Amino acid sequence: MSTPSPTPDPIVAIATGYMGAKQLFAASRIGLFAALADGARSAGEIATATGVTPRMARILADSMAGLGLLTRTDGRYALGADAAGYLAGQKSSELDLGPFLTFLNEISYGHWLQFDKTVDTTEPGVLDTSGNRWGTFMAGVMTYNSLHARMLGGAFDFSGFRNLLDLGGLSSAFAFEALRANPALRATFVYDPTFADSIAEQVAQAGFADRAEVTGAPTDTATPSGPYDLVMVNHVIHRFDVEQNRAILRNARAAAAPGARLLLLDFFLDDDAEQRAIDALHAGEYLVIDGTVVYEESEVRGWLDEAAWKPVDKLALPGSPRVIVAEAV
Repeated sequence: MSTPSPTPDPIVAIATGYMGAKQLFAASRIGLFAALADGARSAGEIATATGVTPRMARILADSMAGLGLLTRTDGRYALGADAAGYLAGQKSSELDLGPFLTFLNEISYGHWLQFDKTVDTTEPGVLDTSGNRWGTFMAGVMTYNSLHARMLGGAFDFSGFRNLLDLGGLSSAFAFEALRANPALRATFVYDPTFADSIAEQVAQAGFADRAEVTGAPTDTATPSGPYDLVMVNHVIHRFDVEQNRAILRNARAAAAPGARLLLLDFFLDDDAEQRAIDALHAGEYLVIDGTVVYEESEVRGWLDEAAWKPVDKLALPGSPRVIVAEAV
């Protein structure tokens, strides 16, 4: 078998990736995708709808077509399936990722300009959350969490469970997906006290007040009383150190009934030959943003074994973290 000839294509695609990202952010910001929600338009019509020049509309529309988010037929642009699902604003068929793109553009992208220093020092950059930036930060993070929750809802069967513990997460969206999928399920949120009040408000607004309760407790020392047959630990691992994570998983196990399922959702690094790119990229994102850690999956599995959780499955969610599914033994 002959060895494939080397090609510069992947290198150039990675090196110029920021160009596509910035044009995606700009297209979302000016409302290009929303302008196509009701049907195809020419570059001139897009310009009129968005307020940019025809030249700029053509550049952005062509770039998005080249990246597969739009189609172009006889000079008219239309939404591709992915853009219709996630970028068409209020008319998005799945979820509007606009706030997440705004976060990436206004917070994350600029923060990555400090990445060279992070590489040289393994220290995070300086995160500016002053003024409106904190609202932009949280709106983006929670929108991204909503995407993860929807992907989990489509990948895991929540039927048959009765008592859910959502331990230490940042977003109610995961438990809400479970509650919608299983009308017999009840949920207990044990969140950091700084989040408890807002979670209680979200529970009431979602109409789950009669099926859920919210308790405030520090995640690394919380000792929920059970037993629960389903435990969620979402986006927790990367925020704590090794010993804290071991304690969190032990306390989660102590609250679980024998045979209960644990859903441990986060980004992880791989030890085998093929690394999932999105996890490794987030290792850099988390470190440069606030110094948090994307751990090796093998290390996390060791903590699970110590805490009497037996991994039984792994779910790689599209555009999202992966989930280690474990059984209480």
